[in-house]
Amino acid sequence: MGDPIPLLEDLIKIDSSGKTGANKAVDYCAKWLMNRGLEVKNIENNGYRMLVCEVGKGDNTIVLNGHVDVIEADKEQFQPYVKEGKMYGRGSVDMKAGVATMMETISHIKDRNIGTRVMLQIVPDEETGGVNGTKFLTEKGYIGDFIICGEPTNFGIAIQSKGVLQLDFEIYGKPAHGSRPWEGHNAIKKAYDLYENILKLPFAVETAPPMYDKPSINLAKLKGGTVYNKVPVKCKMSLDIRYLPDQSPEEIFNQIQEITEGHVKIHICNGPVKTRKDNPYVESLAESIKNHTQLEKINIYGQHGSNDGQFFTKYGGSAVEFGPVGFDWHGEKEMVYVDSVREYQEVLKDFVQSFDNRKT
Repeated sequence: MGDPIPLLEDLIKIDSSGKTGANKAVDYCAKWLMNRGLEVKNIENNGYRMLVCEVGKGDNTIVLNGHVDVIEADKEQFQPYVKEGKMYGRGSVDMKAGVATMMETISHIKDRNIGTRVMLQIVPDEETGGVNGTKFLTEKGYIGDFIICGEPTNFGIAIQSKGVLQLDFEIYGKPAHGSRPWEGHNAIKKAYDLYENILKLPFAVETAPPMYDKPSINLAKLKGGTVYNKVPVKCKMSLDIRYLPDQSPEEIFNQIQEITEGHVKIHICNGPVKTRKDNPYVESLAESIKNHTQLEKINIYGQHGSNDGQFFTKYGGSAVEFGPVGFDWHGEKEMVYVDSVREYQEVLKDFVQSFDNRKT
């Protein structure tokens, strides 16, 4: 089986922080796969390119889902280097290491008689919501029974993720001269008071042990005022709410709307991931991790952030995040441990090839 590190290095060199670069990375992956005798379906949606590559046969489908898009970074971060067993570079762990190992894995198993279908999906827009990529693919029928999103998890298995509810507000006050603020009603202060009251609503204090102690509520944007000597009459505010897997976004919106004096509208509403810990695929994956790492106990947990696995759940698929060991993704020193990338590849290979021997 090929070493994924040279491929990872090539992928990091592609600045895929925008649509053009992400498309370039997908094209590179398609050419790499075809050069190794694999059949690739090149798909485009709204100018975004993605690919699907399938091997194996059987009634069940395992999806290996990876995104090549990254967030913006300095030019130097697209020049990967290895130091003390760690590869540095934008996208090294989030998640071009996952993509490279998935590509090497599917190349390795293409001529083997495995008892399941394995579908590789490489998409261009997870960092911006996944609507044009994975969501589009699932709507076109590219779905599976078990989905591994190769996000960085340090060899843990993230079986849950919070849902996403992003809201935009327009809050209104009463203008007055800046020297006499008590004669007006400051829209910025009203907006911030609303935010603090939202933190006290019933949904905001719910818990979901052992995975989560509360939802995440981020005050993402606050903009108001025009000049120094006038009490602000209008304020725009945006919240990024990551709600618990069993919470209802409709109920959360209703609770917020009831205490809002002004306008509130939904910007994005994406679902959670709620895969069970005793899911047979999860148990099999944990067994493969133990077989090829030094870990004796596997960390099975819930992610605060979202991932493309959310789009498979409405079609009956069970999704997880599982990836190699790295740190500082989206940071200036993003890196992945080289040995963990190779171990990750062994885990994926073991998982899909021993499918016939496991009860699923």
